[in-house]
Amino acid sequence: MRALKLLLLDLLLLLLLLPSSSPSSTPPFGKAAVKELLKRLDSKRASPSIQEAAARGVLKRLLPTHLSSFRFEIAPKGICEEFGCFRISNIDNSSYGGPEILIQGTTAVEISSGLHWYLKYWCGTHISWDKTGGNQVASVPPPGSLPRVEGQGVKVERPVPWNYYQNVVTSSYSFVWWDWKRWEKEIDWMALQGVNLPLAFTGQEAIWQKVFQDFNVSSKDLNDFFGGPAFLAWARMGNLHGWGGPLTQNWLDQQLRLQKHILSRMIELGMTPVLPSFSGNVPAVFRKIFPTANITRLGDWNTVNGNPRWCCTYLLDPSDTLFVEVGEAFIKQQVEEYGDITDIYNCDTFNENSPPTNDPTYISSLGAAIYKAMSKGDKDAIWLMQGWLFSSDAAFWKPPQMRALLHSVPIGKMIVLDLFADVKPIWKTSSQFYGVPYIWCMLHNFGGNIEMYGMLDAISSGPIDARDSQNSTMVGVGLCMEGIEQNPVVYELMSEMAFRNQKIQPEAWLKSYSYRRYGQAIPQIEAAWTILYHTIYNCTDGIADHNKDYIVQFPDSSPFLTDSQLSKEGWIQKLPTLEQNHRFSFRETNANVPQPHLWYSNKEAIKALKLFLIAGNDLVGSLTYRYDLVDLTRQVLSKLANQVYLDVMIAYHSNNASAVTLYSHKFLELIEDIDTLLASDDNFLLGTWLESAKNLSVNKNERRQYEWNARTQVTMWYDNTKTNQSKLHDYANKFWSGLLKGYYLPRASTYFSYVSRSLEENGNFPLEEWRKDWISYSNNWQAGTEVYSVKAVGDALAISKSLAAKYLS
Repeated sequence: MRALKLLLLDLLLLLLLLPSSSPSSTPPFGKAAVKELLKRLDSKRASPSIQEAAARGVLKRLLPTHLSSFRFEIAPKGICEEFGCFRISNIDNSSYGGPEILIQGTTAVEISSGLHWYLKYWCGTHISWDKTGGNQVASVPPPGSLPRVEGQGVKVERPVPWNYYQNVVTSSYSFVWWDWKRWEKEIDWMALQGVNLPLAFTGQEAIWQKVFQDFNVSSKDLNDFFGGPAFLAWARMGNLHGWGGPLTQNWLDQQLRLQKHILSRMIELGMTPVLPSFSGNVPAVFRKIFPTANITRLGDWNTVNGNPRWCCTYLLDPSDTLFVEVGEAFIKQQVEEYGDITDIYNCDTFNENSPPTNDPTYISSLGAAIYKAMSKGDKDAIWLMQGWLFSSDAAFWKPPQMRALLHSVPIGKMIVLDLFADVKPIWKTSSQFYGVPYIWCMLHNFGGNIEMYGMLDAISSGPIDARDSQNSTMVGVGLCMEGIEQNPVVYELMSEMAFRNQKIQPEAWLKSYSYRRYGQAIPQIEAAWTILYHTIYNCTDGIADHNKDYIVQFPDSSPFLTDSQLSKEGWIQKLPTLEQNHRFSFRETNANVPQPHLWYSNKEAIKALKLFLIAGNDLVGSLTYRYDLVDLTRQVLSKLANQVYLDVMIAYHSNNASAVTLYSHKFLELIEDIDTLLASDDNFLLGTWLESAKNLSVNKNERRQYEWNARTQVTMWYDNTKTNQSKLHDYANKFWSGLLKGYYLPRASTYFSYVSRSLEENGNFPLEEWRKDWISYSNNWQAGTEVYSVKAVGDALAISKSLAAKYLS
């Protein structure tokens, strides 16, 4: 009876949250172009029968016991008002074992979204990545007893046509070692979340190999052009070349085969893939082959000393006629390989390097040339551009320059991703991108770091405010994180905004969320989520770089303190500025040393953790609970470790050797204890990352190369000298068991030994000596082959309780 009451309350909440049936429309000046594009893209989709079968495939993999309980249909014309919808209704007089619920949708994506909506709000299920606890579907009643839908059914319309997915670097931070089995799960997740416009970047190096061969570039010439597997995103953007490479022919062929599987499934589900296009990045040999071409060598991107082995790539100027030839060839080669499956192509040629002049006429001509290269390969091409450059290089992209670029192609032929709209929306300061259609995006994560963080208020209201604003040109919502598989609450809420026509009240939504995520309503858990909403998931200070805990991003400096740190208050007191020339690294610089970003009271987070621990006995066996418990305990202890690190610094500056020893040991002990905690959940293990890399190899050399790539990305990242760490060291830091004990612990231990010795000898801190010692260890670890566990060990609840008693009582 209690479960029935809870379900009824959940359904009542759903009715309060359901969008109205009349979505806002795109303004008249963009509406015709958008409608024409949607009509053209619709003609490229798979047949209704193929899409219905694809949606049934999603159901079979998600809930095979209920394959006969649902009927799926591509919605008849006229059922949706404008941009797509799904409709959920009952099937009356169903025979025993027959379908009970009919789900109709514009495409298989809408059908899958409707299935998710029904399972979520009528059956209390929860869909999550495996690495964030997995799917919770035990609450679905058995076949023959599925909950009925009210009246004539429920129809949910898309208020905007597109739900976009991915950042151009997600392919390296999260997808790099995936096989088809993992990709199939991800595409199912996309469909269930309503994603209909995904980036599809896998395998493009094999396409480039074929294109460049026609321009007399040999495979050997490409060895120094492509980056290694874990660094392909930045080689594609012209940030670096050769680092982590070369790519083997096996890798190129394997990834192309994988891409064809990915695209085939996306098309079957009715998605529109976004394919890459030519941004001007060319191999060095182009200068010799085409001596009269307008090719510029770019500046350094984050190497230690401007090392030409990795930096300073070559950019073919868009105004050069060769640019159009290469761009056209690349688009046509993709069409030859994949078929005519899309008209939307990504190009971000200006994100790293500004045009040579700020003359709007020149900028407009460059933009027109870029689009010409696309349209020569596909006459109906649409240019999709990440709008990060307007934030990162705002000093250059003033209104005249922005307008010149955005209007360099006809309105409707470009879509801009307002990439950072969750924090710094450009649509508000650019007159709606000067009339150009844009997608409101949540960036949220950097480097694939593990940090509990979010802005639920901004997510639940930002897209609505943008769409309802005067003269809005918003045409979609998007998930543009650098790395996935973290903070599932943020991604579930953001995905819902693709179907929301009104603002959501996060506190009420979270009550429903916690019930679905853990399979039952527990007062302590609900209270904990209320606290988390007002603290960890309510970051409103505008600071983006929130992954600088001292354990995982250790200061590369002499022992330091500022006046504010001496009081352990105000670690970051002012808004930092974004460092220039860091394309897609987003590192913020407000000091010479990293300073942890704390936007909430850790005391309140501790209260939430204690409530989680009280509820633990009621949630034994819940993988979603275990993940959240481990993550929250880690979050609390990592912030405590920041305080302990500052205690070491205070003791050092007070010449208190015994206190330095005391707090150093406490910091090291915290690292070990957090590692033990993380080891108790399968989803926080370094071994999983390393083994997935090695499993893609076909020989010993590939195995060593892939493992080095995997180890290097999450640690040093880029090049170093004997006494200078990479400028990007720890950018992709991870709270993973194995990485803490095997990498972060030796670093901190070595550093503190030098701190103690400098006090004992009454001398200056030997920074260069420490760096030399540590960097040597790091390079050896990157080249190492020791095996790390892929299986959890220990009782997460017992360990969390023990650590709470040890540190928080």
